[in-house]
Amino acid sequence: MASTVNTSDAVKRPGYGQLLRTPGAWTFLLPGFAARQPFAMLTIGIVLLVQHTTGSYGSAGAVAAFTGVSMALFAPQSGKLADRFGQRAVLIPGVLVHTVSVSALTALALADAPLWVLFAAAVPTGASVPQIGPMVRSRWAAKLEGSPLMSTAAAFESVTDEFTFVVGPVLATALCTGVHPAAGLIAEATLTLAGGLLFAAQRRTQPAHGLSAAHARVERVSALSVPGVRVLAVAFLGIGSVFGGMQVSLTAFTEEIGQPGMNGLLYGLFAAGNMLAGIAVGAIAWKTGPRRRLILGYAGLTATASLLWSAHSVVMLGALGLIVGLCIAPALITGYTLVDSLVPASARTEAFTWLTGAVGLGQAAAVTVAGRLADGYGASAGFLVPLAGTALALATLVALRSRLAPRTATRTVARGVGHRVPVTVD
Repeated sequence: MASTVNTSDAVKRPGYGQLLRTPGAWTFLLPGFAARQPFAMLTIGIVLLVQHTTGSYGSAGAVAAFTGVSMALFAPQSGKLADRFGQRAVLIPGVLVHTVSVSALTALALADAPLWVLFAAAVPTGASVPQIGPMVRSRWAAKLEGSPLMSTAAAFESVTDEFTFVVGPVLATALCTGVHPAAGLIAEATLTLAGGLLFAAQRRTQPAHGLSAAHARVERVSALSVPGVRVLAVAFLGIGSVFGGMQVSLTAFTEEIGQPGMNGLLYGLFAAGNMLAGIAVGAIAWKTGPRRRLILGYAGLTATASLLWSAHSVVMLGALGLIVGLCIAPALITGYTLVDSLVPASARTEAFTWLTGAVGLGQAAAVTVAGRLADGYGASAGFLVPLAGTALALATLVALRSRLAPRTATRTVARGVGHRVPVTVD
């Protein structure tokens, strides 16, 4: 394993620049970025292809939902296996299975296969989505253990996740609408195969796995047994409802007004707001505690999502989409930050996969419901899904906020990029 960052140097110059000069970092960052695109491209790629072949947003959403549910159920198991046997041992077979599964689903959809056949093909497609984000976070932890750059890495990874949601859906939409309805899924499978195998090949940065002697004496606990993780999972379900609801409803809206090419632009504005807010959140030295920031940020997300259904023009919907995107990043990043203070290190990778899976599950449910509403009542009805999902999640956060308290009162947590200060419970 590569040596860790020099701690004294990191103290003098903590920040994104110093982080990216970590020896060996780029060897896993670049392939990792390519390999994590499937999570952002898969749902919208399925929706656009199946809607094209069946003519129904409801059917398209249902197939995407099967994929999302399968991913949500299997993602934590993938995290556990990676912790125990090593990332390479899990990634290589997973990447191959995913590539074959996506190819099969694409071929079946183009062949007008029955809906139940598409459901069956969607299960292995979702189950095999590589959990690259949590694996990258684990590699940072292995290289930066004991360094103040750990908090910088957490912020950087959250921004990278946001950027994935900028690039992935926009790329998939552009390919599906401008090249061929199947082009989005074909690109997704290609990126998975190339990026996943390149990422798995980086053995020197792979963290020690659970079967090593150094980890043999560590008592393993389930991340889901931590009450705060369950509360965060509900919050991330609500965030997933925004992603899924926006993807389907924006597609239906642009079809209704006879400008399907505007779909990529509208979703791009939504994703750009998400990205810009993510960069800002990672760079601010916060004075308020993460629990309070999460609740306040989520309240803002719910308030802005409540306005989407009333938008009846491209300009208004673009502006609202940008604002909703700006409100997602603070909630998402703060939720990931809270994991550090809630979960023991031995279960952290699994915790990240539970949250990732929750986003996928919320996205899948939202795609299904929004698709049915768009089919029956128009695109505006589909925009009610993000409102309902975030409102229910906000109510859960407020009612169970005490479960988000840190494991110990003396623990330090990140406050902006490159800073650690005593934890503030609220």
